Amino acid sequence: MDGNFETRGADGLVRITDGLATVEIAPAAGGALASYRWRKNGHVVDWLRPALPAALDSNDAGAMACFPLVPYSNRVRGGRFSFAGRTMELPTRPDDPHYEHGHGWRRSWTLAGHQQARAILRYRHDADSWPWSYEAEQRMGLVRGCLSIRISLHNLSDTPMPAGFGLHPYFPATPWTHIQADVTGMWETDAEVLPTRHVSPPAGANPTTGFDVAEAAFDTVFTGWTRRARITWPDEERLLDIEAEAPLDFLVLYTPPGEPFFCAEPVSNITDAFNRLDEDTGCMVLAPGESRSASVRFVPSQTV
Repeated sequence: MDGNFETRGADGLVRITDGLATVEIAPAAGGALASYRWRKNGHVVDWLRPALPAALDSNDAGAMACFPLVPYSNRVRGGRFSFAGRTMELPTRPDDPHYEHGHGWRRSWTLAGHQQARAILRYRHDADSWPWSYEAEQRMGLVRGCLSIRISLHNLSDTPMPAGFGLHPYFPATPWTHIQADVTGMWETDAEVLPTRHVSPPAGANPTTGFDVAEAAFDTVFTGWTRRARITWPDEERLLDIEAEAPLDFLVLYTPPGEPFFCAEPVSNITDAFNRLDEDTGCMVLAPGESRSASVRFVPSQTV
């Protein structure tokens, strides 16, 4: 399936379909998905929050359905960290003081392969303020309405590189949307959503027992995740299972009050992992030429 194929539509989107599900991909918008939907019996079901026309026009990855997280997930305090005796300073701004989510969602990706139900995207980063070159890849496929995304990271530099990766999907939220995921702990955060201490999940909104999204206000990394989560929309009689692979051992839940969406993000590292290397933060170190990868499956079903 490798090779360069110019198969974009006039709107710049790449589409894959298996007859039941269709995924729209926006390579220019940080390699993001613009939508993932079923068309069945005359009905359309969006399993991820679809991008609005304004987001498509502006290539705004943060307003898409899902975007990749490379070469790390979440924030780096002040955009600064030390590694192997060097201090790194990432290009922060007043509206992005911790250089959130790294590079992938900010840059255009290359369509490297395309079949009816599959696509490959790649992003190559040349060393700059991040002093390592690397290549990231997403392999997306549809089978019987289920979406799989395999994300990988390859160190192209001649020195070890700290690393992390994951996915940032947005799901539709109704007043009755429910999520359940087995976890054992979570990181409390400060006013800048940076970790302060590891604690047990709150009794009233514990993902292990499940909770209604509308009743919580999380922007939180959960630990001890079994890499399985279930989202249900009982008012719409449907559900979706998230199935991830190691090293995506952390789950970020973002449930902003009053919004028609929420996020459940399978990731390999906690927030600010590079500044907490002496703790169990999920920070990987890729040797020169080394790659790591993991798949995430989104498995939807209608309960009637």
